[in-house]
Amino acid sequence: MRQVLVPLAIDPATPPSGSTLFDAAGTTMGTSWSAHLLLPPGVRSNLQEQMQRELDGIVLEMSHWEPDSVLGRYNRAPGGSWHALPPRFVAVLDYALEVAAASGGAYDPFAGALVNLWGFGPERRYNQAGFYAPAPESVAATLAQRAALDPVFDRANARLLQPGGALLDFSSIAKGYAVDRLAWCLERHGVHHYLVEIGGELRGAGMKPDGQPWWVTLEGVPGLDSPATAAALHGLSVATSGDYRRYFEHAGFETRRASHTLDPRTGYPVANDVASCTVLHPHCMAADALSTTITVLGPDAGLAFAEERGVAARLLLRTGSGLAERSTSAYRAMLQ
Repeated sequence: MRQVLVPLAIDPATPPSGSTLFDAAGTTMGTSWSAHLLLPPGVRSNLQEQMQRELDGIVLEMSHWEPDSVLGRYNRAPGGSWHALPPRFVAVLDYALEVAAASGGAYDPFAGALVNLWGFGPERRYNQAGFYAPAPESVAATLAQRAALDPVFDRANARLLQPGGALLDFSSIAKGYAVDRLAWCLERHGVHHYLVEIGGELRGAGMKPDGQPWWVTLEGVPGLDSPATAAALHGLSVATSGDYRRYFEHAGFETRRASHTLDPRTGYPVANDVASCTVLHPHCMAADALSTTITVLGPDAGLAFAEERGVAARLLLRTGSGLAERSTSAYRAMLQ
C-alpha cells in the first residue's frame, strides 16, 4: 500500500505565465546535484553557473576533505588561535551547536577525531586495506580528549577559538545547508517553483508545469521491504540518515554493522536497530542534522526529542523479520 505525505500549508501561487522548464546538474561534495525549476520570463538562464559557484564556495569553507578549506585550516591550527569565520560558516556552526546543546551531546560538530578514528574521515578509511577497528582504549582516549576541549564560539564577532586539537566535521549538516543555498540562489533570481537535490537530500517549492507539487519517494532500506511513501515537497525539505550507506563489519560487532553514524557520547557506532531516519522540515540543513541526531538518540529518546519540537520524522527499525516503522505525530498528520 502506497502512503502519501502532503504538507499542511499550501501556497496557491502559480508559476508566472510563459515560464519554461529548466534543468541543471553538476557535482559537489563527492556526489551529484540537480535542479528542476520553472524559469520565469526575463530571468537569466545562467543559473547553473550561479548554483555551481555557490556550491564551490561552500566546499571551500566547510569541506574536511580539502586541507585549505576554512574548516581544514581551523583543524590544523595551533592551540590558542582565533579564526575569523565567513557568514555561511557561522550559520552552520551556530545551528550545529544549537542541536548539540538540545540533544545533550548526541550531536557534536566537534566529533572529527572520533570520525577519523572509526575510519569515516578523509584518511585511514574503513574501506581501505589495513584498516582495523579501534581498540576500546583508543576510543576512551579520544572521548577524553574531546571532553577536555573548549572551542569557544564568539558569534557576535564571527570567530572561533582553536583550543588545540579540536576537529570540526560538518559532514552531517553541510550537504543539507548546501541544498538550502541552492534554493536561496534560485529565489534570489526570482525562481519560486523548483526542486533541488544533492546526494538524495531535497528541497521543493511551488509546483510543476502541470500544477502538481514536486513528488518524491522517501528513501527505503535496500534489501528490505520498506514502506512505499511519496511526499509532496511543497515548501518542504527531506533528508534521510541510514546505517546502510557507509559501514563495515568485524568480529567485535558480530552481526551488527559499524555504521558511519557515531554516538559522540559513547564513542561507538550506533547500535539501536535504527536502519534509517527520515525528517521533513522547511529547511534542509535542519532535516540533515536532525535525522542524524534522532538516529543517535534511538527509537524512544529520538522520537520523544522530535515530538517535543514538532518535527516530522519517520524511523525504520531492523527487526528479526524485517522492518518496523515508527513516526511522530507531525509526520502522521501529513499522511493522506
